Amino acid sequence: MVVTHTTVIYIELNMHRIAILCLTNLLVGTLSAVTSSPQEPLEQLSTTQLEQHLEAIDAELDQLARFNPRSGTGSIGYRSPTHSDADQLEWVQVELEQATRIDQIVLVPAIWRDTESGFQADGFPVNFRILAGTDANSAGTVIASFSEQDRLLPRIAPLMIACDITASWVRLEVTKLAARQFDGQFNLELAELLIFSGEENVAIHRPVILPAADQYFDAPVLLARKKEFLVDGFVPYQMDTGQGDKAVAFFNGAPLNTAPSITIDLHVVVPLSRIHLHTVEQSDTAPQSTTSGFGLPEHFIVEGAQQADFSDAVPLMEYLKASIYDVGPILVHPFPETPCRYVRLTVLEPYLLHDDQRTRTKVGFAEIELFSLGKNVAIEKPVTTQLLNTNRPSSLLTDGSNFYGRILTTREWMAQLARRHELDNERPFLATELNQRYTQQKTNLRLMIWLATLLLVVIGFIILINRSLRQRAIHRTREQIAADLHDELGANLHAIGLLSDFVRREKDNPELLDTLMQRMRSLTERTAAATKYCTNMLESKGLYDHLAEDMRRTATRLTTDHQHDLSFKEEVRLQDISPRRRIDLFLFYKECLTNIIRHAEATQITTHLIAGETKVTLTITDNGHGLNGEVPASLKRRARLLKSTLTTESLPDGGTRVTLQFKTRYAHKRKS
Repeated sequence: MVVTHTTVIYIELNMHRIAILCLTNLLVGTLSAVTSSPQEPLEQLSTTQLEQHLEAIDAELDQLARFNPRSGTGSIGYRSPTHSDADQLEWVQVELEQATRIDQIVLVPAIWRDTESGFQADGFPVNFRILAGTDANSAGTVIASFSEQDRLLPRIAPLMIACDITASWVRLEVTKLAARQFDGQFNLELAELLIFSGEENVAIHRPVILPAADQYFDAPVLLARKKEFLVDGFVPYQMDTGQGDKAVAFFNGAPLNTAPSITIDLHVVVPLSRIHLHTVEQSDTAPQSTTSGFGLPEHFIVEGAQQADFSDAVPLMEYLKASIYDVGPILVHPFPETPCRYVRLTVLEPYLLHDDQRTRTKVGFAEIELFSLGKNVAIEKPVTTQLLNTNRPSSLLTDGSNFYGRILTTREWMAQLARRHELDNERPFLATELNQRYTQQKTNLRLMIWLATLLLVVIGFIILINRSLRQRAIHRTREQIAADLHDELGANLHAIGLLSDFVRREKDNPELLDTLMQRMRSLTERTAAATKYCTNMLESKGLYDHLAEDMRRTATRLTTDHQHDLSFKEEVRLQDISPRRRIDLFLFYKECLTNIIRHAEATQITTHLIAGETKVTLTITDNGHGLNGEVPASLKRRARLLKSTLTTESLPDGGTRVTLQFKTRYAHKRKS
């Protein structure tokens, strides 16, 4: 679209661009909480912003006039000759009374009823431009131009075009026509062309010029589609604002062969320039009970005066219905500005109602508006009638309401319909986007429920596993303490008992007795230290730091009466075994010696410890009478704590070999 010297407002863009443009307007004007860039797509807005925007649209729609197509008979508008292809030039030009400052042009589409999709525009132009000029500027100035890319259709709403120019004529030039519905031929159709200067429609009843005279318009079927009907003030809608108080129309009877009148007192003299006569609304029933123009006099005059007796009456307008096409919802008649206080409508030929074999006179209007400087000055002014009965109060004529609600100015009415068209086109995009968001949220919610359920199950399993681990840890701790007490203290106590036997036996040998007593003292101290740290031997600093020496010392104490051969391979690596494993390994060895001494009745014991690259192997052999197929529980327990492999075998010549083997990782690798 190209716009020159003007600003175009309420331009109905294509469906996607409408969503972006209207979104920006509402966000700036009514949704201050929403901060988005002017061209921000809907998908980049948050769900809260979309909901707020949708609420704002619905709130605004509630305040706007509604589309309420006319029914009954009347003029349709203008229709051009038909063409077999769309790329034809058609134009219409409205001649204004004089060079006038204009600020808005309105194109009202001719509409028809589609049984499937409702009301649609018929013959609304596809590619066109609006020009305006004066007698001195015959070429004119382009106010606005539109192309197929602007996607103005589908629509039944008026197209509002803002401008600011002085012109004595306005022309609509069409370079691409739309196909009309019933036969697919291409033509131009419009219901009305309005040109506003402020609140004044300066195009009303002005001459319309076409490219050339065309006998096509003489066909009887086209009597409702003449060029004069393009500026007759009749649009294809009822004024249905849906706001304010609703009011029924004024209509009353009068005696036959009389001239009833309606008089409005404006209280002060004002310059009047226009009158709007709202006809009685047709019934909403199907079928309708009345015809178009019910109660509208066939012939009447309107006069203005400054004196109450109308001694200085000035004629303002005269209406004579020549055909059914002279009737519409609002009769608009401008006239030269005239100072008036009193305005009188006199019926010269009333509307006759033929009913039940008799004829009655009816005079009726929904509202009478008198305009001074663009403002209706008749509202709430007193009304008097002459020769009319009082079935309905005359105040209904100036209450500012019709059957559908508050009455608007023509310009405001057209603007609200155009705005409703924008919002109606935008709203589905918002609703679709929100529905997609809600659907995704429901999907996410279901997923979260499943994840929460799974999480609860996992937490339950973790609790159970943790409880089991705690129970195992408690059991392992108890087992460790029991093993340490048994292996450390039990062996020490047995050693003390053996030393006591030696002391008793060698009591007559002072030198040996002193040595034995020193050993008992040392062993007692070590037993006390072991008792102190039996709950956690790792707390004892320096305990079994030198595993090989501790094993030699223990072997010397326990195997005094035995021949014991103890050897190590890669002894230096033993220092790199973890402290817990060194303790467990030492206590396993100590428990083995204790069992041999107590139960095996052996005389020879051999111990061999190999600290290999990846595993440690401890082999203990004795020449006792064996284990009889049963491994002591204390050895099994210690082997389990070491997470090692324990094997026992009986030797052919008598005796037992016990092998303990476990994998290990040294604290660091030593250089060879």
